[in-house]
Amino acid sequence: MTDPASRHPSTARDGRLSYAVFQLARAHRGHAAAMLRTMNLHPGQELLLMQLFDRDGQTQSELLDSVGLDHSTVSKSLRRMQDAGLLTREPAEHDRRVMVVRLTDAGRALREPIADMWRALEELSIQNLTAEQVETFTRTAYAIEQSIKNRGRQTSTNA
Repeated sequence: MTDPASRHPSTARDGRLSYAVFQLARAHRGHAAAMLRTMNLHPGQELLLMQLFDRDGQTQSELLDSVGLDHSTVSKSLRRMQDAGLLTREPAEHDRRVMVVRLTDAGRALREPIADMWRALEELSIQNLTAEQVETFTRTAYAIEQSIKNRGRQTSTNA
């Protein structure tokens, strides 16, 4: 097996961890996308469905906050999913400008296939890792995510 450090471009020499994260995310997302295609879903749509499985009838703004994607991406995904018959979007009774998103029977039927997909992706991802490595990696990944989010907040408040 080739040393991973020898596979990155020289300009990434001072960003080895970031390059590794990028490569990992790309490989993981690519495999997940192939699995989602078998359910006629695009990457990210499963995240919206998962939020609705846990709490159906959320507003579009609540979904935006829970998945951490930008407004246009969520809006486009919801429109595609509505066109596919997976969910409905209707104005809220309390404020007609607010859209409430609800699963259809077809959307609810994807709960187990999506859970199975995530389970299979997890098994593939951790097949060569110990339980301790999985725990350490998970903690580290969330710590990196928090560092990036905190830096983004600092940058936006300093602007």
